[in-house]
Amino acid sequence: MQPLYASPELDKQIEARALVLRNEYDQALWKHTDRMFAVLLFVEWLAAVATAVWLSPRAWEGLDYRIHPHIWAAVFLGGIIALYPIVFVILRPGEAITRYLIATAQVLYSALLIHLSGGRIETHFHVFVSLAFLSFYRDWRVLVPATIVVALDHAVRGTFWPESVFGTTTISPWRWMEHAGWVVFEDIILVWSCVRGAKELGILAMRQSLLEATNQRVEAEVARQTAALEQVHRELITTARRAGMADIATGVLHNVGNVLNSVNVSSAVIGNTLRKLKVAGLAKIAVLLGEHEQDLAAFMTTDSRGMKLPGFLTQLAGHLTAEQETALNEVDHLQKNIEHIKEIVKMQQIHASSTGFSERLDLRELIETALQMNMQSLNRHAVTIVREFQDIPPVSADKHKVLQILVNLITNAKQAMKDSPERILTVGFLAANEASVRIFVRDTGCGVRTENMTRIFSHGFTTKTDGHGFGLHSSALAAKEMKGSLSVHSDGPGKGAIFTLELPVAASSLRAA
Repeated sequence: MQPLYASPELDKQIEARALVLRNEYDQALWKHTDRMFAVLLFVEWLAAVATAVWLSPRAWEGLDYRIHPHIWAAVFLGGIIALYPIVFVILRPGEAITRYLIATAQVLYSALLIHLSGGRIETHFHVFVSLAFLSFYRDWRVLVPATIVVALDHAVRGTFWPESVFGTTTISPWRWMEHAGWVVFEDIILVWSCVRGAKELGILAMRQSLLEATNQRVEAEVARQTAALEQVHRELITTARRAGMADIATGVLHNVGNVLNSVNVSSAVIGNTLRKLKVAGLAKIAVLLGEHEQDLAAFMTTDSRGMKLPGFLTQLAGHLTAEQETALNEVDHLQKNIEHIKEIVKMQQIHASSTGFSERLDLRELIETALQMNMQSLNRHAVTIVREFQDIPPVSADKHKVLQILVNLITNAKQAMKDSPERILTVGFLAANEASVRIFVRDTGCGVRTENMTRIFSHGFTTKTDGHGFGLHSSALAAKEMKGSLSVHSDGPGKGAIFTLELPVAASSLRAA
């Protein structure tokens, strides 16, 4: 036998399983056919009784009559012939003894019907039909007892009682052999059919066994691949989580970096202011007053230096007051920037568990705050600021996310205009429709190329030599988290660009509308 698989052990398992399946198929077929013959034998018993009543009328003797013996034979003999096989079908279905009893009983019914019909040729066909039905078992061995019973019945009755089998009183000792020959002829065809049917069952069992083995191999491979995919999925989740953490960290650093630029400017202004303070003059005055501590009144009224001292102190006080105001303003800006840095870090810390706290926003104040955080740098680059504010419905969003986006957009606009002869930054807002408002930042900078319009918000994309491509990406994500959007439009290189942040109107305003 050709090996089915590379493993001989697996071949043996498949063959063993095929034998089990073949036995299951045979048992199912035999039990089903047993039940069919049990019903058929019962119907044949009724048919035998009906035939006897129809063909064998009552016999009369004067005024008396009696039932014909054929009727009693049909009732009792036919009942006995059918009883035993039916009992075995109930008690021992699918067994060989049951099949042999059914085969014997079936051809005995053929003999009974032939006898009851007076040897009519038509009833001889019952023998051939019975043999054909017995071939349903696909077991050629059941044909053997049936053929023997038919041959013996024709031989005995044809010799001693030819009228009951051939319908004639003439004895023909060898006529039964002709009938037996036709039965054997049919047997040859039926045996071939049974052998072929049994072989087909074997092939079917082997195919089922192969299918089950293949299915087991496929299921095992699917389970292995599923486990591998689950492992890959877990690794992808871990990688995605790490990438997300890196993205968040990068966004934090980028946003903090933008604010730190303003912090550096404010700290530099404070440092310059402190360095310019005329504290050295105060030290000289203190020394001078200490030298004339005993004659302070005469020094202030007669000495030329003492007489100039009040005017000098007045000028110094004005200068220090102005410098103090400048320093305090820068400290105030510095505190706001540091507060914004704290909010950026806080916002990213709660990002995983919350989408942020929404509140009603004063967009005018928020834009002014973003401008103020970049004011020193904007003034240094000689950027002209234009404000375009319209009446809009209230907006509810995360204040620090909106501020983060505005700071990014204003910083990018300033950098885009560093080589432009005309540097105009326009910021403002307007009502887009009943459900949303638009905040825009327009510059007269280098513009955006057409092929970059769809990539500008992608992670890591940048046209700056020292850029990282995180600011616009994180701004677009922040806008999406607030159920808004961030878009860009440009007429091409050198024609500036306008970035538009669209945010939904507060729910209460929509209900009021």
